[in-house]
Amino acid sequence: MSLRSVHGAHTRDSDVLVVGSGAGGSVVARELAAAGRQVTVLEEGPRVGTDRIAAATPAENMRRLYRQGGLTPVFGTPTLAYGEGRCVGGTTVVNGGLLWDPPPALLNRWAAEAGIGGYRAADLAGHLAAVARRLGVAAQPHGDGNHDSRLLAAGAERLGWRWQPSRRAVRGCLHRNRCTTGCPGGAKQSMAVSYLPEAEAHGARIVPGTRVLRILHEDGEVRGVLAAGPGGRTLVHRAREVFLAAGPLQTPALLQRSRIHRETAGRELSLHVNLRTVARFDEPVHADRGTIFTAQVHQFADDGVLMMPSNVTPGTLAAALASRPPQLLDRLLAAFGLLGSYTTQVRLQGKARLRALPRGGLLLRHGMTSADHSRLREAFRRTSELLFAAGARELIPPVAGAHPLHTPAEAGEFCRRVRPADWELVSVHGMASARMGLPERGGVCDGHGRPHGFRRLRVCDASVLPGVTGISPQGTVMAFAHEIAERFLDAGAGCP
Repeated sequence: MSLRSVHGAHTRDSDVLVVGSGAGGSVVARELAAAGRQVTVLEEGPRVGTDRIAAATPAENMRRLYRQGGLTPVFGTPTLAYGEGRCVGGTTVVNGGLLWDPPPALLNRWAAEAGIGGYRAADLAGHLAAVARRLGVAAQPHGDGNHDSRLLAAGAERLGWRWQPSRRAVRGCLHRNRCTTGCPGGAKQSMAVSYLPEAEAHGARIVPGTRVLRILHEDGEVRGVLAAGPGGRTLVHRAREVFLAAGPLQTPALLQRSRIHRETAGRELSLHVNLRTVARFDEPVHADRGTIFTAQVHQFADDGVLMMPSNVTPGTLAAALASRPPQLLDRLLAAFGLLGSYTTQVRLQGKARLRALPRGGLLLRHGMTSADHSRLREAFRRTSELLFAAGARELIPPVAGAHPLHTPAEAGEFCRRVRPADWELVSVHGMASARMGLPERGGVCDGHGRPHGFRRLRVCDASVLPGVTGISPQGTVMAFAHEIAERFLDAGAGCP
């Protein structure tokens, strides 16, 4: 769609237009505004301040801060739920604030496979250091509460397994255990309280409640976007340069709707999936006291498997176990102080595929491989071994019809019998859906984030990563976005 084909729409002009305000878009907005560029950030979701987050219940914040309440379906065997933020600050408002540096070996492999230079560990080191400094990233001690993390670490040590303190972007954490529904104290350094206010201080303008419908281009040159503002009013935002950072689902969907690489954008979406296991101990755990977690087991990180506690309240526990028999749920809620909730993150080999539907809808399907299903079974077996070593007396596996498990032998038998369709899975990490790489190697974007064959358009979110990280991807996304912004500025005057 070109500018000439849009009739009757009001227009607004910017030097630089950023679509999306999460980890990637906020970096670009801050860096370009600081360099003197006139920047406008368009965000589909609302702007919700810390006071409003603190005044609302976690359930209210789920509805307000997540797209579809965090329940976007990804069809397949089994169907899983995908959660992404939809607010100013994006998913950084509702994630755990984890910032891990990407392993050098991973970046080297990406560079070799994608055929793209400039994104190896030495190239990104300065960006990663700047992110860590600005966000106060540090290993977080257990502090008040977090006994579930202490138990996990103790179990790992009994088994001789490697664990690490979580590296989080927080300043003055009050351990209120509401990380994934918005920090009520403003301690988590989401983009909403860090990069975006800095961007505004340099003159950037943030426009919430604005959904981008199409990217406007002609003869391979992007001129702006068509958007629907509050109340459905249609606006054309013209710009010299557009940075697309709508997230790993919305970015490829927008490319498809705009007839930009319709056949390749969204064809391969890489995912991590999460298994959630509830463990009952003999000793008090009080897992609702503390932060999301302060220990993560990395023993099997090379296999794409991480283990960690997760936020839990009576309400979230009841929701997670809603498909269980009422008598079991009642018994567990009565013993809530003895329970811990643990997440096992598994990197999938199979890819998901995304198709943009009319009226803004998406159709997502994953294609887990037999190796993925084997990995899920083995990941749960190892998790059960770890939790029993930590002192658990009973495990509730992430399968609706499964009986509680009381011994490693029962867990092993469960793993032999569980079917692929039985697992209850969620995902909050998607990436590589418009990946950087040479066209002949399946790449959608070049080393500057530009979709091949198009000018004045750059992708700078998790979509552009060349592959799946195996760790929380925020730090990697921000480093790539810093590099893309730096290359743009180095080019001078916005020349492609």
